[in-house]
Amino acid sequence: MAEQADKLHKKIINAWCLYDWGNSAFSTTVEAAVLPVYFASVVAADLPGNTATVYWGYAAAFALLVSALLAPILGSIADYTGSKKRLLAWFAGVGIIATAVLFLVDRGDWQLALGCIIVGSIGFAGAAIFYDSLLPHIAGPDEIDYVSSKGYALGYLGGGLLLAVNIAMIQFLPGTLGARLSFLSVALWWGAFTVPLLRRVPEPAANTAGIGVGVNPVKAGFTRLGQTFRHLRRYRQLFLFLVAFWLYNDGIGTIIKMATIYGAEIGIGQLDLIGALLMTQFVGIPFSLLFGKFGSRIGTKRAIMLGLAWYTLISIAGYFMAVAWHFWALAFAVGMVQGGTQALSRSLFGRMAPKARSAEFFGFYDVSSKFAGIAGPAIFALVGQLTGSSRLSIVSLIIFFIGGILLLTRVREDEGIRVADEENRAAQAVAVA
Repeated sequence: MAEQADKLHKKIINAWCLYDWGNSAFSTTVEAAVLPVYFASVVAADLPGNTATVYWGYAAAFALLVSALLAPILGSIADYTGSKKRLLAWFAGVGIIATAVLFLVDRGDWQLALGCIIVGSIGFAGAAIFYDSLLPHIAGPDEIDYVSSKGYALGYLGGGLLLAVNIAMIQFLPGTLGARLSFLSVALWWGAFTVPLLRRVPEPAANTAGIGVGVNPVKAGFTRLGQTFRHLRRYRQLFLFLVAFWLYNDGIGTIIKMATIYGAEIGIGQLDLIGALLMTQFVGIPFSLLFGKFGSRIGTKRAIMLGLAWYTLISIAGYFMAVAWHFWALAFAVGMVQGGTQALSRSLFGRMAPKARSAEFFGFYDVSSKFAGIAGPAIFALVGQLTGSSRLSIVSLIIFFIGGILLLTRVREDEGIRVADEENRAAQAVAVA
């Protein structure tokens, strides 16, 4: 019986991780590697100066703003109605359709391209709320760092494998066909690897405590948010971590989203840009897993802080980037810490979030992440617009990493975990009664 339960648990973990494998193709091919370069060099090639870079930055900021405004209430509704998986499927479906439509985008279609990336990014981000909120339900305290890191490692592998195929398609197929087919392949890949999660991962029970059964879900969602804000001091450590996460994830997200379009602006070729990002994917596989073990050894928070110090050095080095091998070297350096830093952030937050309200709190986590994504690309775009070059934009990111380190020093993770454990025990007592 115990052996059978263990096998079932492993299947659930693997199904959850496979979603990371699938949706990471959107991050790599659409958000980071192919579409930014395709947009700048083909779709918006007729726009003057660095206008394509500026428009891309503002589009990314707008998509993240919409996602951030929706996240907390959607999380509360998902907890109350027990619909985390259903909402994940809906948002992922929207993102998948928008990604597939990118197949139609060619030279001059920059408005359609921006519309697709905005809708696709909202779908991607919305689904991520409910995906992340399942983590504390499927992984115990002793394995949550490992499971989160495994998800990121598989995300790197899955996204990297499809990106390798996409690069071959771009190189060997005529004209823009390779790039456009790569967007269609992402939609199919993302959809296929969403299925195991929907089939195997159990839906956590609805949490109606403090509200009651039969209340309108939207009203219940706002009621639950009001309860959270009234007891904000109780969750002080969790929300302090969210502020720190908001700050440093701003820098991380901006590097991910703007790296290739910055490289294209200073004259680095398309194959070098995409090839270096492909390398980042595969470098991230072992380093994500190693980072998980590193966090277990020295402490999750301390490992995150070391990763942010490394990002600070990367941002400074980015100012001096001039030739292709510089981009390759910086891409390798990013791969060493990118997945591990984000995986440990997710698992640390998962420890401090009460399970019965995981979607609500991961909604706040998503808000923190998305507001980070608003400020970073917007500042990157604004500095580039004012100076006519994006070199100072990349250096400006150090304020996010240094500020994040300083705020993390004030987070008492043991206190945050204690509060979550108390709420988990209280929720179990109510369920039994």
